[in-house]
Amino acid sequence: MSDAGYMNLAIKLARRGRTSPNPMVGAVVVKDGIIVGKGYHHSAGEPHAEALALDEAGEQAAGASMYVTLEPCCHTGRTPPCVGAIIRAGIKRVCVAMEDPDSKVAGMGLAALKQAGIEVECGLMQEQARALNEAYIKHRTTGMPLVILKSAMSLDGRIATRTGDSKWITSEPSRAFAHKIRRDVDAIVVGANTARMDNPKLTARVGRRVCYPTRVVVSETGNIASNLALFGLPGQSIVAVSKRADRQAIKSLEQVGARIIVLKDFCNRASIADLMRQLADLGCLSALIEGGGELAASALEEKIVDKIMFFYAPKIIGGRDAISSIGGAGVETVSQSVRIRQTKIRRIGDGFTVEGYVNYAD
Repeated sequence: MSDAGYMNLAIKLARRGRTSPNPMVGAVVVKDGIIVGKGYHHSAGEPHAEALALDEAGEQAAGASMYVTLEPCCHTGRTPPCVGAIIRAGIKRVCVAMEDPDSKVAGMGLAALKQAGIEVECGLMQEQARALNEAYIKHRTTGMPLVILKSAMSLDGRIATRTGDSKWITSEPSRAFAHKIRRDVDAIVVGANTARMDNPKLTARVGRRVCYPTRVVVSETGNIASNLALFGLPGQSIVAVSKRADRQAIKSLEQVGARIIVLKDFCNRASIADLMRQLADLGCLSALIEGGGELAASALEEKIVDKIMFFYAPKIIGGRDAISSIGGAGVETVSQSVRIRQTKIRRIGDGFTVEGYVNYAD
């Protein structure tokens, strides 16, 4: 197997982890062309990929090569630094996909390995490694989470009929895929109208397992029912309000365990960018905006959306009063449209998804 083959295996291993707020990392130890150790970081606080791979390799690690998807750490957190373990194990060569953007590491791990006389190479399959940890990279380099805008709609871009009916526009396979996306994010964000009309749990149900990302409702006034399904579940429920929120409404929400965060203003409404900053401070590397149209429009207006995932069903709803996937005032000219790059189209059941990255530069 080639260097690229070993690194590809390390990336596949890394994908198994659920590690936020840590990065996903995989490691493979190879000696004389034979894989003698493998490991991946399972979750925050547990042993790192390098340590697990070295443990599996044992004495065979001496004189071996290690392939790891992210620069080994050189500082002590909840686990010991991996650089020291690599040096003590006698690894002679380390091939790293990318440097760690965290200021606690940022090239220092690679420098320490080189200083110990270990051959170090960096950059193999870097693009794939960056895609694997795009949320971690965004958080560490900007202090903001990776923000994904998701919407499920008809072919004519409607997320509900003129009466507000929205169940179910997309198919069961599409909804199952959407739950996998939910499982992989730290926070799910909806607007107050979506919370009132759909009463969602905002959980991720994949197979028999139920995951509980941080659940966030944006409500200017805080006037949402305290008996909504999302309250009282495991994990954290947040209601993001403006400075004009109703004190009594806030008190009622706090009584059912909701955490209240107050947002700064942007154009006379609560700032979604400020919400994302506060979620990042709480350790959220990624946030999924699910609805509705006005919340989506606000997020795009403040230019905080990184990625879109639009689910389309082969249906036409129509109606001038039907609810659009993107609300707000909209742009005045086509030239002002928000551009999407690196688009991918995926067929799911009888519908399809469009995925891409928002390009605000244009």
